[in-house]
Amino acid sequence: MPEAISASAIRKNSVSVAPTPTDLETQIRQRAYELYEERGRTPGQETEDWFRAEREVLARNNHLQSA
Repeated sequence: MPEAISASAIRKNSVSVAPTPTDLETQIRQRAYELYEERGRTPGQETEDWFRAEREVLARNNHLQSA
């Protein structure tokens, strides 16, 4: 019977793959909507929500890739 592989062993041997532009856009879109909801769904700050979401998502992805 094969031996069980621990999650840490899998992480050590896994290859970091950069998200595709489509994945990034989806993540940004989802985060921007979360920000909109956090503001009580008031209109008028869509651009600010998008740019904040973009900064957060890109920073998170850069952090994950450098780890």
